Amino acid sequence: MSSPIERIKLSKKAKDQLMKLKRVTKIDQWNILCRWAFCLSLAEKSNPAPYPIPADSNVEMSWHTFGGDMGDILLLALKYRCYQDRLGTDEETLNQQFRLHLHRGISYLAVNSDLQKLQNLLEMSKSAN
Repeated sequence: MSSPIERIKLSKKAKDQLMKLKRVTKIDQWNILCRWAFCLSLAEKSNPAPYPIPADSNVEMSWHTFGGDMGDILLLALKYRCYQDRLGTDEETLNQQFRLHLHRGISYLAVNSDLQKLQNLLEMSKSAN
C-alpha cells in the first residue's frame, strides 16, 4: 500500500525526548521508539490537540523506515482513527494527524514517571523473540 506520508521530520523537542528514551531503554533506533509512541497515542481516547509542530531537528526518516514491515498496518490504523474522529482521510489530514499522534506519543513516553515500565516492556519484547 502506498503511503501519503513520505518523509517524517521530528521537532527538536521530540528529538531531545527520544535521546532520553534511547538512554533509558537502550534502544538505539529512532523508528522503533517512534512506532511505540505513535501506537501509544492512537490508543488514547482523546484527540491530540492541534498545534503547529516545527520540523526543526535533524532527525528525519522515510515512511518505510518508520513503519518497516508494519507500515501498511500503521497506515490503516491511522486512517481508521481519523475515520473514528470524524476527520477526513485525505493526504493533508493524514499527514497532520500522523505528526500530532507521533509527537504526542513521544511526549507520553518521555514524561512517563515510571520509566521502569519501558525497561520491562523492552525485556518482554526481547524474551518474545
